[in-house]
Amino acid sequence: MTTVESSKIELFDAIVAYNKEKVLAAVNKARTVMGPQEIIDALAAGMNEVGVRFERGKLFLPHVMVAADAMTAGVKVVEQDLPKSGGKEALAVCVTGTVEGDVHDIGKSIVSTLLQCAGYKVFDLGRDVPLRNFIDTCKAENGRMIGMSALMTTTMQGQKECIEMLKEEGIRDKVKVMVGGAPATQAWADKIGADGYGENAGEAVRKANELLGIK
Repeated sequence: MTTVESSKIELFDAIVAYNKEKVLAAVNKARTVMGPQEIIDALAAGMNEVGVRFERGKLFLPHVMVAADAMTAGVKVVEQDLPKSGGKEALAVCVTGTVEGDVHDIGKSIVSTLLQCAGYKVFDLGRDVPLRNFIDTCKAENGRMIGMSALMTTTMQGQKECIEMLKEEGIRDKVKVMVGGAPATQAWADKIGADGYGENAGEAVRKANELLGIK
């Protein structure tokens, strides 16, 4: 018997196994008992685990790429079940990236993907991003949020510096800032004056919605 809990486990396991056929089968099965956002959250949890295993050397980049492709395919299946935008513009523009000096970007990429799935227009600047690029892209594209990832304690300071740069540019009050990454915490976000912190990809999207007043 298919239940919500059994479906969540099946979706998670299929992503972690980086098996596209199993992911699609699990998604179609889950649609009988779960809503589209619940399914996306379950897939995201699996991708978070893939990211963790990659960082620990238990999975390699080809595995991550296959898992990401499988997740994208699964999300496409449930997109038809999501509320239609009616041709409206994106919810908001978000600029994401991993701060300068840091080349880790698996978690950030997952967040960017989920934000896009949620209806945001995302400018993912990649990894090792100069802080000025966050500012310039946000200004050029009328960004309402900047999401910065840092996976090392030595690069976390860049998140604080970017917030200071936003103040210097006179646009801090117009742009929400979210921080994330393994060493980041809510306490760190509070300390540097960030608006939010996402412990994982799913939580990051929920926090983005909350900060921007999107239901």
